[in-house]
Amino acid sequence: MKEPERLVLDLELGQLSVALAELHGKVTAEDPYIQGLRVAHNRPGVIRVVMDLKTEVVPQVFTLKPIGEYGHRLVLDIYPALAVDPLVALIAESQKKARSDQGTVARLATIVIDPGHGGEDPGAIGRHGSREKDVTLTVARRLKALIDAEPNMRALLTRDGDFYLPLQARVEKARRVRADLFVSIHADAFVRPHARGSSVFALSERRATSEAAQWLAKKENEADLVGGVNLDVKDRYLAQTLLDLSQTATIDHSLRLGSSVLRRLETVNTLHKPRVEQASFAVLKAPDVPSILVETAFISNPQEERRLNDESYQHKLAKALLEGIRDYIAKHPPRPASPLALN
Repeated sequence: MKEPERLVLDLELGQLSVALAELHGKVTAEDPYIQGLRVAHNRPGVIRVVMDLKTEVVPQVFTLKPIGEYGHRLVLDIYPALAVDPLVALIAESQKKARSDQGTVARLATIVIDPGHGGEDPGAIGRHGSREKDVTLTVARRLKALIDAEPNMRALLTRDGDFYLPLQARVEKARRVRADLFVSIHADAFVRPHARGSSVFALSERRATSEAAQWLAKKENEADLVGGVNLDVKDRYLAQTLLDLSQTATIDHSLRLGSSVLRRLETVNTLHKPRVEQASFAVLKAPDVPSILVETAFISNPQEERRLNDESYQHKLAKALLEGIRDYIAKHPPRPASPLALN
């Protein structure tokens, strides 16, 4: 609803639950989109939730089936109508300050860090009860802090809390800010407890082929632009060729990034495999963002589980990841076509 901007959700419920009644208290003043929230009976059998908004938004709604302690859920994601990412604003402010201090500023590399799993999806669980979703978030936060301290890099987390995030949404977040690199963090598991070591994965060629067909089939405005090339062309074979070229280059750079990270991880932990592996992980499918998935260690191995929960070891892991990323960027500086480049 307009004038003022509001988002209204009518729920067919017989009565107002305690959880709904207390929902308004969950909105903080720092929320970027929601000014306030009201819940009340609208008419018999209908509870109305009204979100007073700070700006125009584009809502997306989907449902989740029951799992574990959770029942049926309706999930409402809110995106700004004009996407202004806080990372972009932060970098713009940094650039403005640098210009005033030095007159010039270097191009910042954007690294999207993806803590695996989350919410009702705990990931692998160790013998002592450690959950993969917790370990990955902790290591990701440490890595973000290290990257943000670098003069030529900035980091963005796909999730900064314990909530479920679909694989597609993780990829979309990276593409929305046109990330230079995407690093997904996990903790492996195996049926036998003696399996150990760190691994790094890039997208497989077979997965890339199937994903290319899906990208072309979607024909969405955001999906039409890949690697700076508009795929919405009349000649479908030309579009396929352009996308194949983009994906081939992206996989090549993913392997280079993976090799740099793997060399640094070897100083911290045993390697499960001495080379970058390739697999059909959906989270690696962005055709224009070099992407890797890092299995930090086997959480199913009791010894590695203990190390994954050790703060000192978590820092070593994060530092090794940073150094691998730094090695790659030194050889392959950020592309000037990024929206975070200077005008």
